[in-house]
Amino acid sequence: MLNISPTSSGNTFRLKRVKLLGRMIDDVVRRKGSCQIIDLGGTAQFWQTWQSRLDLAHTTVDCINITDQFSTELSDLPAVRTRIGDACSLLMFEDNAFDIVFSNSVIEHVGSWARKRAFAAEVRRLAPSYAIQTPSFSFPIEPHARLPFIHWLPDPIRYRAHLKMRTGFYPKARSLDEAMNALEDATLLDRRQMQHLFPDALVHTETFLGFAKSFTAIRHAATDAAVNQTSKTKTVLPA
Repeated sequence: MLNISPTSSGNTFRLKRVKLLGRMIDDVVRRKGSCQIIDLGGTAQFWQTWQSRLDLAHTTVDCINITDQFSTELSDLPAVRTRIGDACSLLMFEDNAFDIVFSNSVIEHVGSWARKRAFAAEVRRLAPSYAIQTPSFSFPIEPHARLPFIHWLPDPIRYRAHLKMRTGFYPKARSLDEAMNALEDATLLDRRQMQHLFPDALVHTETFLGFAKSFTAIRHAATDAAVNQTSKTKTVLPA
């Protein structure tokens, strides 16, 4: 599991994402009085970590994972619920059942391109606003294996690395099957793929040392409505 504590090395980037999410929540709360979020692949720990920066007094969160994720943090977060479900097929929820879909470093783990498309379709169906983040394929260090360039190498070289040593979050593979499972656990995306999966979103790029570190596909209904209203009234905002 990724370290999502306030002192983690990636905290600066996460803080910017959380601030963005906070603004989205605030916009919805101002408009409706409350906000419903579905967090695909999320955990109670994330919301526990960032609760001081998010308006959870007026927000409910459903965290969806394929396995049970009992957490002691839930007792302190009555607005956060956990449910078992496949983020690529959430037919138990109606269209626009939520105000915001949020997902942090999950889409790269769902499997094949067909499943990534299904994930994206569910995101766009479930809410008028969303923020979907994923690591960038073009960043030289693979964020899960924690090795430079490994994700750019052919699979026969990659699985051998998993057999030889511990690689980031993955323990040293004891068999070829375990090595292949680690290799296929995450498939990173580039900007073109993210824009294709989320054609109605603005894809924001986080950069580090000149490299694209991650992408966040953002569609915010409140912002879109404001832009449309501005266009209709021909109002020019000051620079």
